[in-house]
Amino acid sequence: MAEKPRECRARVTAIRALTHDVLEADLAMLEPPALAFDAGQWISVPFGPKLVRAYSIASSPRASSVLTLCADVAPAGLGSQWFRGLAPGAEVAFKGPLGGFVLEPGDQRRLLLVAEEIGIVPVRAIAHELAAGGFARPATLVYWARDAGWLVHDADLRALARQHRGFAYHPVTSAEGEAAGVVERLVTDVDGLVAYVAGGEATIKAVRAALMAKGMERKAVKWEKFW
Repeated sequence: MAEKPRECRARVTAIRALTHDVLEADLAMLEPPALAFDAGQWISVPFGPKLVRAYSIASSPRASSVLTLCADVAPAGLGSQWFRGLAPGAEVAFKGPLGGFVLEPGDQRRLLLVAEEIGIVPVRAIAHELAAGGFARPATLVYWARDAGWLVHDADLRALARQHRGFAYHPVTSAEGEAAGVVERLVTDVDGLVAYVAGGEATIKAVRAALMAKGMERKAVKWEKFW
């Protein structure tokens, strides 16, 4: 169960480049020594009195003493420059955990997970949390990217699908269509279905429209907008 948001401090212990533009950072918690959060939540890093940037937590809530953050630094803005500048030993101040893009306790509906590029970070965290419970509720993941190089967690998710019969994985690139089109083809029945969509606003709206056209209630589509 997540804690209420609080001011935190952590120390960077490792930096990994998943691609030229996608980086991961491991942060060992200092204060508090562990942070309880739910898969799908994020932290907020301050850059001024009214200027912050949000980073989804990529790691498991089951390892709450070390947080892993993952970011697309291609935009080259303030947050991207900060993330690129992180190095082992650096101390980071942030507020967290934040966000409601999480599984609802007791909800047993079938899951449709849709991620666009870096939107995979909270979605993958949710998928791994479901895997830890043996996928008691079936889940389908549609992971869209402009090309195969942006499917940064493809190998991990393929392995997860091989290990769990309750998890279906569909990686898609722009050459194969848009995420909403894939969802429209895959989803034949929206009864007992809840969707979690993370990525750009256009993709979120298109996926939601495709599902609502099949009779899904608007409130059954949860979303996390990255841009």
